[in-house]
Amino acid sequence: VQLQASGGGLVQAGGSLRLSCAASGRTFSMYAVGWFRSAPGKEREFVAAISWNGISTYYADSVKGRFTISRDSATNTVYLQMNSLKPEDTAVYYCAARAGTGPASRAYEYDYWGQGTLVTVSS
Repeated sequence: VQLQASGGGLVQAGGSLRLSCAASGRTFSMYAVGWFRSAPGKEREFVAAISWNGISTYYADSVKGRFTISRDSATNTVYLQMNSLKPEDTAVYYCAARAGTGPASRAYEYDYWGQGTLVTVSS
């Protein structure tokens, strides 16, 4: 599975962005997908995850109510809709896929990683 993250950019606080994670591979629909982020000087942290069938989702407390993860099996794409963005959301965002079917919050549980996309939120 190869993953390509996109959609990052510069946005003002309170604004919105939608990240996309496009995947290759016919079996991608059987993979759970997660989003993680790395900010300067901070460890990589979990953001959100979705099960293989899109039924189960899981969010970090810091983004709950502001971010929404979804997937489109027809296009092999997972999205992260980010609303009410804050300067502390500034980071490089990565998508990752795991062969297990349920969402997971720990990076070591993921088998495949895409390159990051930079999100910068100005105050």
